[in-house]
Amino acid sequence: MKKLEGKVAIITGSGRGIGRDIALYLAKEGAKVVVNDLGGGSDGQGNDSKVADEVVQEIRELGGEAIANYDSVAEYESAEHIVQTALNEFKRLDIVINNAGILRDRMLFKMSEEEWDSVIAVHLKGSFNMTRSAAPYFKEQKSGRFINFTSTSGLIGNIGQANYAAAKLGIAGLNKITALDMARYNVTANAVAPFAWSRLIGSIPTDTEKEKERVKKLQQLSPAHIAPLVAFLSSDEAADVSGQIFGVRGKEIIVFSQPRPVRSAYNSEGWSIDSINSIKGSLQSAFTPLEVSADVFPYEPLV
Repeated sequence: MKKLEGKVAIITGSGRGIGRDIALYLAKEGAKVVVNDLGGGSDGQGNDSKVADEVVQEIRELGGEAIANYDSVAEYESAEHIVQTALNEFKRLDIVINNAGILRDRMLFKMSEEEWDSVIAVHLKGSFNMTRSAAPYFKEQKSGRFINFTSTSGLIGNIGQANYAAAKLGIAGLNKITALDMARYNVTANAVAPFAWSRLIGSIPTDTEKEKERVKKLQQLSPAHIAPLVAFLSSDEAADVSGQIFGVRGKEIIVFSQPRPVRSAYNSEGWSIDSINSIKGSLQSAFTPLEVSADVFPYEPLV
């Protein structure tokens, strides 16, 4: 039996890349799919309905059921309409996958307010909008799955992505609170940090040999590698998995740590600049290095 038979899934940003592969995989596992994509560019500009329509057609040709939706997740009322599309067409909703995203990379000292706001609106506010719209329905039926897409840009760090990193680390926080708030209703929430070549990272600069080598590694990572983990987290088999952050890097699945105290110091007389400085060395061994994602994952992807 197909693992997602009878389930209904909304996948935002599923007209291309990672979202598209997830939509096709879930459909093969029996899920009925709402393919949400407004068809904009990687910077969020423009729209093209055929992007979602083509994925719907692919699913139907495979014998599955799907419907297209072209609303923007950045608008609260539009998110409600996306949820209502699933309920109107398929009469239920079981899975919400918050994958939609854009990039507006810029060094922090050059980033405009619009570049900041637009990325936060799609990634972080969009994930909230979809979660808030679906949560009451999940609460009432006492079941549901949220899968939120985070990134090592936020979990670890990357240069020139202050807006994207802030949004993606915010999504990790949203994911944890969703898991806590919804646990009593048998609803889970998990986050996935994908390593995959897609149009969103196709603009990575390749001016140096190091940059060219990094891109070469990334190009080995297919969006299709992400879909099986997302399908598992969407299934009944993952009923006891919630509040976690996973990564997929080729054929490798990663579980990320989450912030916890690693060292502390106590002073019965209280602290001053001098007294803190005097114990600084004992704390520094527990400091997190100032690294980017490529420093933490320097080894060849397992593909």
